[in-house]
Amino acid sequence: MAAAAGPGYTPAATHNDWNVMRDIFTEIFENQPLDPMVSARQGARASLRKRFYERAQVGEKVGEKTDGGFPLLLDGKPVRTPARRALVAPTAALAEAIAQEWNAQADVIDPATVPLTRLANVIIDGVAQTPRPVADEVAQYLGTDLLCYRADGPPGLVERQSALWKPFLDWAHEALGARFILVEGIVHAAQPEEALTAARNAIPADPWRLGAVASVVTITGSGLLALALAAGAFDAETIWMAAHVDEDWQISQWGSDQLATERRANRFAEFSAAATVLRLVP
Repeated sequence: MAAAAGPGYTPAATHNDWNVMRDIFTEIFENQPLDPMVSARQGARASLRKRFYERAQVGEKVGEKTDGGFPLLLDGKPVRTPARRALVAPTAALAEAIAQEWNAQADVIDPATVPLTRLANVIIDGVAQTPRPVADEVAQYLGTDLLCYRADGPPGLVERQSALWKPFLDWAHEALGARFILVEGIVHAAQPEEALTAARNAIPADPWRLGAVASVVTITGSGLLALALAAGAFDAETIWMAAHVDEDWQISQWGSDQLATERRANRFAEFSAAATVLRLVP
């Protein structure tokens, strides 16, 4: 259920309300790329603004079934994306999750702590307008998928890759009808066209799910992991572990530094936002 609008809700926002909120969002998310692949690669842009509202909430559903949804309201006023489109989530649960990000802000608004909002902006302003190039780029990753390229040593890493990656390849074969071949080392090997076609058919058409899958692909380097997450075949924690086999092995051998830890935390926030979209948008 959507949250009640509460005191101060204005069903028909003035043109000035829209402009003010749009300008604020443009400032906070300035220069955010509309391609979810690029957005995930670049991460958050530090542009902090003082908190300018008392409460974030979810409005009543607007629009038609195919293009409507539940709007984000700040102090009862609807919000627009930097491209002047309404910031509307397709489900009440997702809209609530976005509102929670804004209610969790303290004295300033940190874009790094509102990954769902940033992903929503990318999906609404970018993916929903031109979904085909996004789907095509996801499909390109399948041809050189992380899970198909195995290390030739040391034995411990080889065993770890096999243990964590084999279940996903088995799933792709059984659930999608896509049998991928394995490659040792980094030399490219073409995958069977039948496998690529079968996997491509599993790429979501819905722009919200497509945008989330595209984000996961960039973060993990694997189209198969993203499709497995979208299908609910494995939980997010298992997929995150599978995506970081090599990195975790290196950390176990050599340790990690603060910068690398921070970068990983930022990637995890992006990954979690995409996983939330896939969980809350059927």
